Amino acid sequence: MNIGLFIIGDEILSGKRQDKHLSKVIELLGARGLSLAWAKYLGDDREQLVREYRAAFASGDLFFSCGGIGATPDDHTRQAAAAALGRPLELHPEAAELIWQRVQQMAAEQGTTPEREHPDTLRRMEMGVFPQGAAIIPNPYNKIPGFSVGTAYFVPGFPVMAHPMIEWVLDHRHAELHRAVGTRERSLIVQGAMEASLTPLMERIESDFPGIKVFSLPSVDHPQWGRHIELGVKGDAAAMDAAYEALRAGVVQFGAVISTELVR
Repeated sequence: MNIGLFIIGDEILSGKRQDKHLSKVIELLGARGLSLAWAKYLGDDREQLVREYRAAFASGDLFFSCGGIGATPDDHTRQAAAAALGRPLELHPEAAELIWQRVQQMAAEQGTTPEREHPDTLRRMEMGVFPQGAAIIPNPYNKIPGFSVGTAYFVPGFPVMAHPMIEWVLDHRHAELHRAVGTRERSLIVQGAMEASLTPLMERIESDFPGIKVFSLPSVDHPQWGRHIELGVKGDAAAMDAAYEALRAGVVQFGAVISTELVR
C-alpha cells in the first residue's frame, strides 16, 4: 500500500508559515519501517481539493491530509472530502460530545457558564461535521477530533495536534503494516564519473534485484566532497547487501573514485 501526504493551506504556499509536516511524517513512518510514496502541497481552493481527494480515494492509497478542517471560511477540507466521496456532511455524535467537553473545559478555565446553544458553541460544533460514515481521530491536545474515511486520514494543520494524531493512526489503525526497521539505505560518494555514464549500471542493479531502488544525487559544490555523486540503493533489507555490493563493484569496475560509504 502506498502512503501519501497532503499539506493544505495558502499560508504554506505563500511562505507565511514553514511546513513542518513532511519531515515529521517521513520520520514517523521510518520509525515503523514504512516510507512515504508521495506528497502534495495544495492551497485553500475547494475545487482543486475535490479533484485531488477524488483521485486519492480512487487510488486506494493510505493518505494523510494536514490542515483545513476548521470552521472558518478559508477551511475547505471537510467539504471537499465529502464532495469527492459523493457523501453528505453530518455532525458526528462522538465528535460533538468531545467538542462539548472542550467547551466546558474552556468555560471552567475562564470562570463562565457554558451554553450548548450559544452561537459560539454552535460554530465550534461545525468542526465535528464530517462526511457521512466517517470515524474520528482523537486529538490529545484539545479534544477537537480529526476524521477518517477508509484509509484516508484528515488532521489539523497545527503540528502539535497533527503529529500525535498521525502517530495514533499508524499505531492503532495500521499496526499490521509495521515492519522491522533494518538497514534501508546504503550509498557511495563517487567522484570522477558522470550520471549519464553510470546510468546503465543503475538500470542493471534495479533489474537484477527486484524491490531495490537505485538513487543518484549529484552535487557540484559540497563543502566536504566537492563535485560528486551520491549513488546508492534503498529498499528491503533482505536484498540490500547483495544489491549494494553489486553497485559498489560496478563503480570500481567503471574506474571512478569512492570517497566514502554511507549507511542510513
